[in-house]
Order: sequence, then C-alpha cells, then structure tokens
Amino acid sequence: MFRGFYTVASGMLSQQRKTEMLTNNMSNANTPGFKADRASMRAFPEMLMERMDSTSIPTEKTLSLPFNQKVGALNTGVYMQETIPSFLQGDLQETGRSLDIALLDVSMPANEETGSTGSVFLAVEGADGNPRYTRNGNLTVNGNGFLTTNSGFYMLDENGERIQLDSDQFTVGEKGQILVDENVVATLGVGYSEDPNRLVKQGDGLFATEGNVALPDAYEEANVSFTTKQGFLERSNVDASRTMTDMLSAYRSFEANQKVLQAYDRSMEKAANEIGRVN
Repeated sequence: MFRGFYTVASGMLSQQRKTEMLTNNMSNANTPGFKADRASMRAFPEMLMERMDSTSIPTEKTLSLPFNQKVGALNTGVYMQETIPSFLQGDLQETGRSLDIALLDVSMPANEETGSTGSVFLAVEGADGNPRYTRNGNLTVNGNGFLTTNSGFYMLDENGERIQLDSDQFTVGEKGQILVDENVVATLGVGYSEDPNRLVKQGDGLFATEGNVALPDAYEEANVSFTTKQGFLERSNVDASRTMTDMLSAYRSFEANQKVLQAYDRSMEKAANEIGRVN
C-alpha cells in the first residue's frame, strides 16, 4: 500500500514538472531565437519481490529449510530525468529593422558519435565576462556605442572583443561583416557547436559551454555553411498547437494519478477506522 503512494506521487511530480516545462515553452512562443525544451521521462529500476518461506523435511527432529519464492517485479515509479532543448532552425521573420540579425543554417554536419546536427550561435559576453551564445539577434546600440542584445549583453566579434560603432547606421553582410560606408569595421562572432545538446541553457536566451570554454570559430570550420541576414529575426521553434496538446495530456496524467492517490487514501482510512477498530 505504501509503495503505491510513492509510485503515484512520483507520477504526479513528474507530470507537474513536465507541465512547468511546457508552460515555459508556451510563454516563449514569440521570443526570437528561443529553443523549446523537451522532457526525457525515465522509470525507476524495478524491484524483484520475493517471499521468504520454509519447508519441513520429515525427519526425527523435523528439519526446516528456508527458501525464497519469487513473487514478481514491482514498478517503483517514474521521474523526469532532464530537459533537452531542440535546436531545430526556427522560421525567419522579416522585420526590416537594421538591428535585427538572423543566423540561417545552410549546411551543418552531423556528429558521428551522437548523430545530432551541429549548430551556430552568435557570441555575446555574459555577466561574468565569460562567453555566452545565443540565437536571438534582436540587437541594439547602447549609449556608449556598443552593440548589445536587448537584455544588455555585449555582442562579441570574431576575436572575442566588444563591438563598438559610431551609430546604428550599418549593414551586415552574409558572412557577418559589419560595414559602415562600405568599409568593414567588425565581424560578428559566430561560434560552432558540433553537439549543441552539451550546451547549458541559461536565462535571456543564452547558452553556456562546459567550463565556459569558447566555441570554435564557425568561419573556420570545414563543412559548416551559414549566412547572416539583416532585417530578419529567427522565430521561436515552439510548436504552439503541439505544446497545448502535450500540456493537456500531462494534465490528464496528473489527474489520473491524483485519483489513484485518493483511492489509496480512502483504503487506508477504511483500514485504520473500520478494519483496525477494536470492539
């Protein structure tokens, strides 16, 4: 009975966490460059139940030999192991705004070990000074002339330095070149990750690497092809209709586990107040 409580509770907790993840996806359906999270659900290891018994051998002193009789496997519940972002390319939306820049994946090689496709990211400077990466190209120029994200993080060039401009009147070429009066003044820093699933997702659409190590320069990677498009934004890759369906499914699963928990509770109440009553 008590094992049933634990199993049902684990199901409710996992569905609650999945609902929270899906709610976050839905709330960022219109956030440029946002990558939707996917849940990885796993079952706890099953327990093999055995019954301890004994058998008697008819001898002069009645020899009793213990033995274990297998009852069967017992499921111990489920849990949400991790959330993994989906790095599929989002649709491009034309804005006509010169400070909007989108990365378009043209050709990304697949990782031979994991089978996942690589991806490119715009390089920014995190609050701790270490490099961070994003697909949100909704940019601005601050009061000191530095090119930043809308959240205030400095954009970095291909050498890892902050990009400072005289004004917001500039053009961006297909290979990330920033031109003022047809002169190249900087090149957007673009990092390449051969296995994006190893990146750590943070707030404000940023991703960090393990150990804050800078990603390889995408411009120098063989077989990696991409373009930068000015006046466009990469939209979130959240599928709103599918996310709503998954939210309803998670809610129904939570509700089903809740009803089982209530049934266990009524059984325990009956056992304590009726069966266990001493007349």
